[in-house]
Amino acid sequence: MSTEPLNLAVIIGSTRKGRFGPVPANWFADQARKHGDYNVDVIDLLDADLPMHIEVDDHPHVEAVSERLHKADAVVIVTPEYNHSFPASLKAAIDWYQAEWHAMPVGFVSYGGMVGGQRAVEQLRQIFPEVHALTIRNTLNFVNFWDKFDDQGQPRELDATNKAAKELLDQLGWWARALKQAREASPYPG
Repeated sequence: MSTEPLNLAVIIGSTRKGRFGPVPANWFADQARKHGDYNVDVIDLLDADLPMHIEVDDHPHVEAVSERLHKADAVVIVTPEYNHSFPASLKAAIDWYQAEWHAMPVGFVSYGGMVGGQRAVEQLRQIFPEVHALTIRNTLNFVNFWDKFDDQGQPRELDATNKAAKELLDQLGWWARALKQAREASPYPG
């Protein structure tokens, strides 16, 4: 397999005022860059400004994110847990696209209260197969996230958290290379 860097899209799923998502997303993106196997593109859904309703006409914001997703070899979703689920902004972002998700490996970084966003991740695991994406097993989750990061946006348990990020990135990279090679050999039958 090729050893050229993979293109990783890190998606910040929350668009709420006062959101925490950029903190773990930026930390994780930095870990991916340090990993050495990834070129990283952080897609902040707040900045992407995708419409919440599906329109028939072309929309420039939808097309801009489409281009970024088409370039990606893998995606990591950074999601909070709101009311035992994930944000509507993230669901809209998934629903806007179809071919962009085909044969795409998807990993998760979640944060929340007592379960660290895992209920949101479990629901996302049910949705991504419908758009022909593959979710990988390992996740990073931050239970009671408000206690987990310092004022510089770094995890307080740096060694253990960096190790978990490396394991997630290793697993994601394996799937990304395997699926990229498969797509190059034969277009995905979507």
